[in-house]
Amino acid sequence: MFVDHTKIRVTAGNGGSGCVSFRREKYVAKGGPNGGDGGDGGDVILQATANMTTLLDFRYRPTYKAERAEHGKGSDMHGKSGKDLIIKVPVGTVVKDAEGDIIVDLVAANETAIVAKGGRGGRGNARFVSSTNRAPRDWEPGEFGETCVLELELKLIADVGLVGLPNAGKSTLISKISAAKPKIADYPFTTLRPNLGIVKYRDIGSFVVADIPGIIEGAHVGKGLGHEFLRHIERTTLLLLLIDVSSENVDDDVELLMQELRKYNDELPARVGAVVLTKHDLCPDVACEEGENLNGIPVFRISSLTGVGLNELRDFVWNYLAAQKR
Repeated sequence: MFVDHTKIRVTAGNGGSGCVSFRREKYVAKGGPNGGDGGDGGDVILQATANMTTLLDFRYRPTYKAERAEHGKGSDMHGKSGKDLIIKVPVGTVVKDAEGDIIVDLVAANETAIVAKGGRGGRGNARFVSSTNRAPRDWEPGEFGETCVLELELKLIADVGLVGLPNAGKSTLISKISAAKPKIADYPFTTLRPNLGIVKYRDIGSFVVADIPGIIEGAHVGKGLGHEFLRHIERTTLLLLLIDVSSENVDDDVELLMQELRKYNDELPARVGAVVLTKHDLCPDVACEEGENLNGIPVFRISSLTGVGLNELRDFVWNYLAAQKR
């Protein structure tokens, strides 16, 4: 089950309290203070890992607590600090506070962030010795560890995003050019979760493609499934607009998709690199013209069924991504 949004509650460990103690030895009538400090509480740390692809585990375990520290002891023995709690999350996880403000965006494997700081340990009475107070009985309690509610939001990391109306052929395309096996059927909203596919290119490299559920008018405000999954194309370098070649008005479909992208995030339209007219096998008599474009955007005609145009599309994507890295 794919889960890309959840909330958890984390609590860091409490610090240990300082100790009040005095040295006791034979033939030493008045030993000095030797109360040790309390240890520091453990921190709660989030760490990104490439071995996770969903936030599902956090639905079943929403609360986490780091280890508390030990109190100080006599003989100048300090308390042991609590162990940090490291929580693994998928690469691409955005961490927000209760108000929705971003705390950290974990986009690289093994990247870490402290989200709750452990309480500081209190000082023992040995720390309060002064020239006027040689036998202090002062001490400090340990501080409480931080507690907070975190909102975890997963955004897939892909090079290319496939955007289109329902049943535009996105899932079929990703199944043909990669090893991904999404659900495919001839009705709208077959795709109910994002799919990632790794596309190998001529034995010299590869790129990652993301297929998201179909976009409908109003997706940017939550209609259909768009609002839930548009976040997964925010990190992509290139967006491809997939349009069914049998559409009554290709221009209107392109404009609708561009508007939804713009309203969700005004930076997304600039990443649209090509319009891909799918299901060319339904119109085999229409020639695939080299250099065809729509309002300055390159147009490709493909058929995932027959393979027409797939090699040309791969070449375009590879060259586009290479140019962006220069």
